[in-house]
Amino acid sequence: MNNRPDFLIQPTEPGGFNNSEFPLKALALFRYQYRSNPVYQSFCDQLRRSPASVQSITDIPYLPIGLFKTHPVVCGDFQPEAVFTSSGTTGKTPSQHQVERLSVYRVSFLEAFRIFYGDPTEWCILALLPSYLERSGSSLAYMTDELIRLSGHPSSGFFLYDTPHLHETLQQLERQGQQTLLLGVTFALMDFAATYPIRLQHTTVMETGGMKGRRQELAREEVHSFLQQQLGVTSIHSEYGMTELLSQAYAPREGLFQSPPWMQVLIRSEDDPLAVKGPLPGQRISGPINIIDLANQSSCAFIATDDLGTLYPDGRFEVVGRIDHSDVRGCSLLYT
Repeated sequence: MNNRPDFLIQPTEPGGFNNSEFPLKALALFRYQYRSNPVYQSFCDQLRRSPASVQSITDIPYLPIGLFKTHPVVCGDFQPEAVFTSSGTTGKTPSQHQVERLSVYRVSFLEAFRIFYGDPTEWCILALLPSYLERSGSSLAYMTDELIRLSGHPSSGFFLYDTPHLHETLQQLERQGQQTLLLGVTFALMDFAATYPIRLQHTTVMETGGMKGRRQELAREEVHSFLQQQLGVTSIHSEYGMTELLSQAYAPREGLFQSPPWMQVLIRSEDDPLAVKGPLPGQRISGPINIIDLANQSSCAFIATDDLGTLYPDGRFEVVGRIDHSDVRGCSLLYT
């Protein structure tokens, strides 16, 4: 591991998060990545930021996410076990995230799932992810496949375009009272809900974002309201992830995301991208989203995204749109 810091930070209690370790781990990882990642070091040097001048996580330079499309964002020289790629849009260059060890990604998404939803073995997991399964290099498809395998339930699996079978399976699981997770890309869930209205009492419905030109863009509230009405659930859960991150945040309702303890969202100024703020007592702050993902050990943990958001005093955040002229991303949430 070349003396890279361990990234995991455990919550102090169920539903509670102790981030006292976070700044120390983030600064240690910054020092390592400054030394070992040529692209990131060059970016920091242009900003005249180095380990000697960085004293807090708000001082750390945040790499523009677009550089994952044009440069190898890697620490050292290694043969990646996987290269995750973004879905992008036709004619656009996809992002590439070279993953040195898939075990790091597995630990990150499994521990986060356990924090927010419990052990995968407690669930039947049904996945509706057309477009992601039809290409290689999807980090979402890899994560979902592993969760399905670990669930161990005989009905767990991918359904692609076999929505009649999905409808049948959901009805059977509901009759059995089986705790079920229906995970789907937004446009596919919308299509399914329009064709097969159903009353779900034992099923959690989670959308991963992304209309990808398949439907007219809708506000998140409209999407969630339609899915609630058609599927008979009181709330729609959401997942926030992207190719360039090895961690995910989850929102159980109203689009308010909570990150696992090793991932933190900050807000940068639209006028001064070096001016960065974390959660402030009693204040909501809005602007472009920066993310620290300590699981990004062999790439870059400090990412300036193209998403616009609002950060709440307790560290929860919502995504409210995209920066103008940014590419539409398959896994980013809809405008609100």
